[in-house]
Amino acid sequence: MRVAAIYDIHGNLPALEAVLQDIRQAEVDHVVVGGDVILGPMPRETLTCLLDLDIPVQFIQGNC
Repeated sequence: MRVAAIYDIHGNLPALEAVLQDIRQAEVDHVVVGGDVILGPMPRETLTCLLDLDIPVQFIQGNC
């Protein structure tokens, strides 16, 4: 099983899309997302992008 871990996205949708392209090419089976996800310039779009992925996504608590 291939797992990708993404942290501190900070609502940066263009950067997230670039990382997700690499994840798809690597045929990852599961994505773990931690840290600050939506605090940034494109919070709603970033969260929607993650929730709409066709691979399982798990959110874990990052730094508080």
